[in-house]
Amino acid sequence: MKDDIQKSAPCGAIYGLGLIGAAIYFIAHAASFWAGVLGFLKAIIWPAIMVYELFKHMAV
Repeated sequence: MKDDIQKSAPCGAIYGLGLIGAAIYFIAHAASFWAGVLGFLKAIIWPAIMVYELFKHMAV
């Protein structure tokens, strides 16, 4: 029974805190309502954006 415990909860918590922080950052820098909505959408996919930019800079 104890082998069925999911051990990835800390990763979910870190992603959740990152999501909240990114949402606050993007919404705080938004100039309009729709820019805030776009900022929230960016906050949801911020890890993908970060990895993409990292790979873009590594492929110099």
